[in-house]
Amino acid sequence: MKHILLFILFFTFLTASAQREFNSGFKSIPAPKFDAKPKNIPAPEVKNPQTQNSDIPSIKTPNVFDNTSITPKSRFQIGEEKNTFSMTPKNDFANPGDRYVPKMEKDLDKALKEAGLKEGRGELVKKNISLGEIRTKSAYFIVKLRDFGAIDGDLVKISSNDQVIQNQLFLDSNYKQVKIILVNGFNKLDFEALNIGSLGGNTAEIQVYDDKGTLVTNDYWNNLAAGFKATIIATKE
Repeated sequence: MKHILLFILFFTFLTASAQREFNSGFKSIPAPKFDAKPKNIPAPEVKNPQTQNSDIPSIKTPNVFDNTSITPKSRFQIGEEKNTFSMTPKNDFANPGDRYVPKMEKDLDKALKEAGLKEGRGELVKKNISLGEIRTKSAYFIVKLRDFGAIDGDLVKISSNDQVIQNQLFLDSNYKQVKIILVNGFNKLDFEALNIGSLGGNTAEIQVYDDKGTLVTNDYWNNLAAGFKATIIATKE
């Protein structure tokens, strides 16, 4: 019994000592004290956007009505501006191939003249020319003539053995025919250029048919000067 009481007293003493040590080492943290009125916080300063970036130049919206020109002048233009006013109308949609047309026409004219299909103002033929010789048993010839070039007023006189068959024959695009009676033996048929046309020398295409309607010869003269002749020699057998 004594031992139990001693143990209780010893335990109580240890407990009391532990509480004193714990209480002596603990210090409470006092709560912070605040003033009754909150401090006044100044409002943020609002700056004018126009004066804020004073170093940056302002951007001004352009007014399209200030300039009546659609395309402004370039600052890099060199020299004076040319005057584009012209009394001659221009076609902005011209065909690029048009510049080749004059050369093509010139080449075509040259080819036609060389082939005897067109007259020109080249050097006139100032001599009598022969259109060949024919041997025939025909009683007469039907001679057809026309201007094979441009119709420019060519005139021809037709003779047989120096006798006038047609005093003046106007040549156009259609054939005009003349009947020439043949004598036995030699027949000299002359076709004299009475003038030159407005576009060049006297030009003509000639066709000769016998009394059976057979084409005997087909020829032409080109750029013949006035007063000169184209001649066919026909021998009637």
